[in-house]
Amino acid sequence: MKRRVTLHFPRESVHQPITYRLAVDFDIAAKILRAQIAPNQSGTMVVELSGDIDDLSAAEQWLESQGLGLNRAPGEIQIDRERCVDCGICSSLCPSGALRLESAPWQLRFNAQRCLVCEQCIPSCPFEAIALVLDQPVADPLGASA
Repeated sequence: MKRRVTLHFPRESVHQPITYRLAVDFDIAAKILRAQIAPNQSGTMVVELSGDIDDLSAAEQWLESQGLGLNRAPGEIQIDRERCVDCGICSSLCPSGALRLESAPWQLRFNAQRCLVCEQCIPSCPFEAIALVLDQPVADPLGASA
């Protein structure tokens, strides 16, 4: 299972070997998507965590116990191709390069694997062609939600 999370490091926690501890102690692979961390300053890191669901839950609890703030991506970005006019405004704001405007034939391309779900693109679209689609809870066969 994979989860994309944003870790917020307080100043006193930036020296910790977080990704190493995730791998060794929890058998979690941490793919760093973006990081802004400097010595003796607070920082932010967006990571995609991969592993067993129970290991992921334990790892997230451990991260919080280490004083790190943890934000889980609530869903995914989707582009409505019917509304999109390929203007490229959103691509100029995308920090990960998930949105980019190709020069010939001037068409917007979206790479969901690169998307950080930062939501900066949503308010930039004058045609409201970009939306955050929230994760739906998994329903069990008896009709109760998980």
